[in-house]
Amino acid sequence: MNGDWLIRGRDGRLSVYLTSDDAVLCRAERAPGGPWDGPRRVGGDQRVHPVLAVGHGADGYAHLVSWRPTVKAEAGLVHSVHYRPLLAPLDWAPVGHPDRRGARTGPPAVAVDAEGRAHVFVQDKATGLGMLVQKEKGGWEPWRDLGGKGIEGPPVAVAGESGRIEVYAAVSGGILHWRQEEAGGPPRLEEALEAPVRPGTLRALATSAEHTTLFYTDGSGEVWAWRPGTKPAPLLAAAGAGPVAAIRCALDGHDCTLLAQRSASGRVAFAAYPTEQESAGAWWAESGPQLASDAEVALAVDHEDRVVAATLSPSTGRLLLSRRKDEPVLALTAWQEV
Repeated sequence: MNGDWLIRGRDGRLSVYLTSDDAVLCRAERAPGGPWDGPRRVGGDQRVHPVLAVGHGADGYAHLVSWRPTVKAEAGLVHSVHYRPLLAPLDWAPVGHPDRRGARTGPPAVAVDAEGRAHVFVQDKATGLGMLVQKEKGGWEPWRDLGGKGIEGPPVAVAGESGRIEVYAAVSGGILHWRQEEAGGPPRLEEALEAPVRPGTLRALATSAEHTTLFYTDGSGEVWAWRPGTKPAPLLAAAGAGPVAAIRCALDGHDCTLLAQRSASGRVAFAAYPTEQESAGAWWAESGPQLASDAEVALAVDHEDRVVAATLSPSTGRLLLSRRKDEPVLALTAWQEV
């Protein structure tokens, strides 16, 4: 999955999205902080590939993008919107292919701007970046070629606090960065960072009115933070493989960035530091039981603005949650399966 698959809806309920062999499933709280419903299939009976991108708008709506099979050896992207956790998501709607037609080209990414328009990004067959944007009054603009070449792994897309969209993608020996100059306009390739980045480890977060921060892991296993226009800053050694989960939250009255990752030991590791102050340092602290090797970690804040951590194993469907206690620092409740 690409994006924040643990989401707080506009009614305060949390929901999660997961993939199965031929479907995307969702689960939601029956009431904020209450028990959870069982898995429900997204998009009716349409079959999709086990790939999912999730984007979350300021309006609380979740935008879902996946690939579905079309004719033999080909696929097309589909899009759905989930307005409220206890409502059924909209049926999957086809939105095309960056090369008009062909096989799957790579995992998509999706971000939602200040006007609630979804921006879909995916690698094309030439290993550049293609983009599709919703129109304000329904429908979609034509596919755009954003350039770039040699993309490796999934791109990541994020809406800054201004609502403008930024996109990052790993290439051999570096990272490409696109940014919208104006709302609704095409993101432009602005900067390339030379860095020994591991594809599949990128995570982006809006960290101030001016900046988004990209977290990535380098070839030696170090997690770095990079804000375009500045030099990347080393944070700490990665606790495990894959991207970190990241969220901004208030810890003891301070604006902090909280990271989480499945550690090499199989537990969830957490690290926090003052937002955009990487020089303050960060250290991992592990929590919870040992997880399956494919378990993913996500972070959100609930209806009471408490940090919520979730782990989900695609192979087993096992969902575990923990919430921050009303105590100093980052004390968590016991992990519970829901």
